[in-house]
Amino acid sequence: MSIKIKLILGIGLLFLMILLLSTVGIKNITALKTDTENILADNYNTMKYCENMIAALDAIQQNANGLPVFEKNLELQKMNVTEPGEREATGQISQRMVQLKATPSDANLHLLIRKDISRIMEVNMAAIQRKSDIAKETAKTGNTWIVISSTLCFLFGMTLLINLPGNIANPVRELTASIKEIAAKNYSQRVHYRSKNEFGELAESFNTMAEKLEEYNNSNLSKILVEKMRIETLINNMHEPVIGLDENKIVLFINNEALKISGLRPDDIIGKPAGEIALNNDLVRSLVYDLSETQKTDILPSAPLKIYADNKESYFEKEVVNITIKPTGEREKRLIGHVIILKNITPFKELDFAKTNFIATVSHELKTPISSIKMSLLLLENQNTGHVNAEQRQLIESIKEDSNRLLKITGELLNMSQVETGNIQLNIQQSNPLQILEYALEAVKVQAEQKQISLIVDKEEDLPEVKADTEKTAWVLINFLTNAIRYSQQSGQIHISIQQLSDKVQFSVKDDGQGIDSRYRAKIFNRYFQVPGSAKTGTGLGLAISKEFIEAQGGHIGVNSEIGMGSTFFFELVKAH
Repeated sequence: MSIKIKLILGIGLLFLMILLLSTVGIKNITALKTDTENILADNYNTMKYCENMIAALDAIQQNANGLPVFEKNLELQKMNVTEPGEREATGQISQRMVQLKATPSDANLHLLIRKDISRIMEVNMAAIQRKSDIAKETAKTGNTWIVISSTLCFLFGMTLLINLPGNIANPVRELTASIKEIAAKNYSQRVHYRSKNEFGELAESFNTMAEKLEEYNNSNLSKILVEKMRIETLINNMHEPVIGLDENKIVLFINNEALKISGLRPDDIIGKPAGEIALNNDLVRSLVYDLSETQKTDILPSAPLKIYADNKESYFEKEVVNITIKPTGEREKRLIGHVIILKNITPFKELDFAKTNFIATVSHELKTPISSIKMSLLLLENQNTGHVNAEQRQLIESIKEDSNRLLKITGELLNMSQVETGNIQLNIQQSNPLQILEYALEAVKVQAEQKQISLIVDKEEDLPEVKADTEKTAWVLINFLTNAIRYSQQSGQIHISIQQLSDKVQFSVKDDGQGIDSRYRAKIFNRYFQVPGSAKTGTGLGLAISKEFIEAQGGHIGVNSEIGMGSTFFFELVKAH
């Protein structure tokens, strides 16, 4: 039997049972209503007429005019004779009514009429009792039929509830499980459903499809192997090292260039977890340690890797490509692996070294003539040399300002060349943070007074000494203060704070400037970077040099800033134990 016929029969029979239950209920309620109405129409009205006639007789005995009321109710009673014996009693009352009109004060006649009325009332009371018993029996019979009908409907409904959902859901569940197996490339899966209904036809069609998919998969296996070999050959012929991993960091492939620089063999790495290989191989460890972080969008570029390859030190830049797919029928992308590509940047690095050496040489050579210019300016400013007019004084000040700017730029370029060549000369010793602060404040005091800026210092008591190069650290703090003065408003405030943080001491400088947009905070310590829209008054090297100086001392540097809320630059140095 088909599913459609089962549903039609089941729902149709259930509908008929509900109709039967409704019919039985309506029929019995109607019968009960009829019995009740008979009591009211036949007997209740007679009782009311009799009571009115008794009241009229009482009025007549008291010499009141009660005959019209008595006659009226007697006529109504004559039209409502319904019970055996009621008609004879009503006739007796009519006959005595004639006598009553002649002798209204006859007490004996009053007594006889009252007996006749009482007999009518007794007949109707008996009838009310009898009809009430009939109504009770009707209600009892109705309840019995309603219970029987309800029980049949409940049993039939429970039968449908237990059997019908299972007949539909079980084949669907079995078919769904088989489809999932097919989606997982288990093409040998079959649905064993032998009924001759629609689900049986669907199962037969599904098995035919699975059989064809299995046949197709087997027929294309050789093509897939050829394509796999073609891709492996292509990867091996790439001149840049390439390593592929799945979502669980299992190495899927590695080309010859990557094997050459890692010193591994294919059997040592392919098919094995990258974390396990990284325990014994420094290069693999540096390549895979941050793979979980590469899925973020705001990761800073990593430093170039220095690897000994081709009988020389070579530099490589790591690029991680996340491989994502959107499975058929799904909306969200899913990560299925990573490809690590190492780009050989050795020629560019060599050019960068040449550029650094050139800048260092030029900067060093420029310092001598700039110093000579400054010495000449001092002589010109000396009154013993001769008197200068206002125009000459303005030119001298302009030359002095430009020479100071050139001297600062050459100094920054020299510091940067030391950083890039690794020739930073640090004299790390136990240093007093307050001495560093006082040195920096003294250096920027004149600049702050020129803009009427207040320098507010917040320092903790009994600050421990730190491991630092006093001169380089003071240079960093002066750079922070100079930038804060430059970007603060006239008559503003700059807050300098020194406080302990567990095993470190933090120096921070907070200004009330316009702040730094979140787009540029990650680049603020890059070389030559300047925030767009700000005044271009320097080389953009000050913060980059500060970062190198602090990190070379084992410290940490950073910035907190919001647009319109000012900026807080800080660095942390390790306590001296």
